[in-house]
Amino acid sequence: MFLLKKVFQLRDKANPDLEKPFLDHLEDLRIMITRVVLTLVVSMVGCFAFQDDLMAILRKPVNEVWLVHEQGLLPGEIDAKTWEAAKKIERAAAGLDAPLAATFLDQFDPETRELVTTIRLLRAIAVLPAEQRTAFLSAAAAGPDSPLAARVTAMLDKGASPEIDLRGNLQMMSTLKPTEGFMLSMKLAFFAGIIVSFPLLLLFILQFVLPGLHQHEKRVMWPALAIGFGLFLLGVSFAYFLVLPRALEFFHEWNLKLGVANDWRIGDYITFATQFTLLFGLSFELPVVVMVFVKLGLLSYESMSRTRAYAILAIVVIAAVITPTPDALTLCLMALPMILLYEGCIWLAYFDARRQRRAEESEERARMERLLMAPDEPESGEMEDRGDPWDPSACEEGWREGDAGQDPPPGDDSAAPKPKPDA
Repeated sequence: MFLLKKVFQLRDKANPDLEKPFLDHLEDLRIMITRVVLTLVVSMVGCFAFQDDLMAILRKPVNEVWLVHEQGLLPGEIDAKTWEAAKKIERAAAGLDAPLAATFLDQFDPETRELVTTIRLLRAIAVLPAEQRTAFLSAAAAGPDSPLAARVTAMLDKGASPEIDLRGNLQMMSTLKPTEGFMLSMKLAFFAGIIVSFPLLLLFILQFVLPGLHQHEKRVMWPALAIGFGLFLLGVSFAYFLVLPRALEFFHEWNLKLGVANDWRIGDYITFATQFTLLFGLSFELPVVVMVFVKLGLLSYESMSRTRAYAILAIVVIAAVITPTPDALTLCLMALPMILLYEGCIWLAYFDARRQRRAEESEERARMERLLMAPDEPESGEMEDRGDPWDPSACEEGWREGDAGQDPPPGDDSAAPKPKPDA
């Protein structure tokens, strides 16, 4: 209730000529919430049809981390995807007898068959004690100096494993509840709907906070919505392409150092990834919020520049609270863009204040010039009818027509009494 009261006070401050009772504010709030819910439902239903594509998009950062990890365990000439394909072939051949397995392997190229042989040697060596591995490898690879022996030795030194990589297992296709997969698809559609319908959601919120806009203010709102949506997409892209892979890699390597397998569940990962990207997108909306407060008169360039240090501290604290990961790297990657955006808001507020000041000075100067250079004009039509008051003929004519019995105007001798001659 306290928060609603503050929002309603903000509405009244933004529009002092359109103050409303509390119940009218609640009715506007109900309309805004209804619009938001309907927009989210429609966008969620539309995004639900693309759930497979959404799943592939969200799994891409994890797959990249897995490929980077696998590539680090392999020699440079072996690709991680080729290595994974060879492991599948080796597992299929392992269940066949020797003649049938040989016929099966003949269906592939020599490079693939060599990789299958490497995987078999790694699997066998993993069972042997360390002191017997060198002798076995020398006998199996036709000498310790053969290319096959050199490759297997290098992969052993890096820690490669022919198994499903127990040091870095990133299998996430397990669910613990019967309804978890369906609810996961609904969650994906919901978060995707927020991203797709964000411009409309922002429009409804601004219409509620800033009602009764004038026509020129409505024209300014559409570019502001475009900028806000662009900043939101920038934050989401920044998190998805830059921050999220590094955060996953950090946790992946940290678990490996502790000797813990990375058996990440798909539900937990999707929740983590969607919250991560959306929080970054919302944090990039800081310039829109600040500039709205500047336009409402709640903030100014002077107050923002004077309290810059406190604002930076508040941004760091907020980033630490909303960041879904506790590491300092992710905190810095979220707080640093927000600080830079806030600094940009200070400069935008400065230029806006200077523009307004110059406009006011120009208007005042133009008004003073009009007052100084405008000719004197009669205030009523009476002076125009009587003519120029300094014209002697006009004065004389007026005295003759309507001023009989009064003293003649100065300088007029025609109507003055003549002196009598002396007797």
